[in-house]
Amino acid sequence: MKEKKNMKVAITIGSGEPEVIEIQDKPVPEAKSGWVLIKIKAFGLNRSELFTRQGHSPDVRFPRIQGIECVGTVEEDPSGTYNKGQKVAAIMGGMGRDFDGGYAEYTLVPLKIVFPFESNLPWSTLGAIPEMFQTVSGSLTQALEVKSGETLLIRGGTSSIGLLSCQLAKHLGLTVISTTRNSAKKDFLIENGAAHVLIDNGTISKELKELYPDGVNKVLELIGIKTLKDSLKCIKRQGTVCMTGILGGEWTLKEFTPMGDIPSLGRLTVYMGDAANLKKDLLQDFIDAVADGVITLNIDKVFRLDQIVEAHTYMENNLAKGKLVVEI
Repeated sequence: MKEKKNMKVAITIGSGEPEVIEIQDKPVPEAKSGWVLIKIKAFGLNRSELFTRQGHSPDVRFPRIQGIECVGTVEEDPSGTYNKGQKVAAIMGGMGRDFDGGYAEYTLVPLKIVFPFESNLPWSTLGAIPEMFQTVSGSLTQALEVKSGETLLIRGGTSSIGLLSCQLAKHLGLTVISTTRNSAKKDFLIENGAAHVLIDNGTISKELKELYPDGVNKVLELIGIKTLKDSLKCIKRQGTVCMTGILGGEWTLKEFTPMGDIPSLGRLTVYMGDAANLKKDLLQDFIDAVADGVITLNIDKVFRLDQIVEAHTYMENNLAKGKLVVEI
């Protein structure tokens, strides 16, 4: 009989302030058919986890080990798909919501959300990649179907997703206009690849039309419904707005008139992401691009697992200028 061992976990015991996340000892999950046991090396923090902790995810039951992504090594795979020690990422698919996720030393996840890779990058760097890349790649290439030569407005440009979207879009041949509420961050966004930066007070469509009178081809909406109507005013004929983020902290638009708020022939879509949207070869290509210096990740701060309350507080106070990572 295999001896059971314990692991450190950061478990959210109920909804509330960051202090509802506690460090505890729990048994390491037992591997089972169709699932993979991963020894976690690092994971990124995501605002969706903040909203879940606050009690805004009605389907999540507490206590719960949160964390919708992680990177690490395979500890055990009953299917034999991956050998022990294989470097892998695990992303979404109910992780940290329907079942325990990445805020731990080990996690047990479905085989279908496990993606192998090879890299000599530090774990703290690799931990910033999976969910961020999945969201950016899915939003740009699938939801918005961006093409070289197009113009892209990124609403919420200083977020980790906004910063990476700008780099990837520029790499794909687009001209990027990025927004920030803080004028002091303008040069930072220009250095990140934006051709233009607009200071966002909630309504920027007039300023945008001064740069592009006909509007832009595509808009990546990361603030959410607070600025969605204004973003729809920024697109040109047959342009598309994709709402991916909810940085504004609101989920429901109280008043919306489709045949008025959406311009004629304009398109509105959303990207909510899933592991199925991330191809294994694209993840490896992206990791290689980071290693080669083609893509620069904006990692703001790296925490330890026992600093998870501090990390959530930092995220909730909007202090980050990039991705937050926890390294085990």
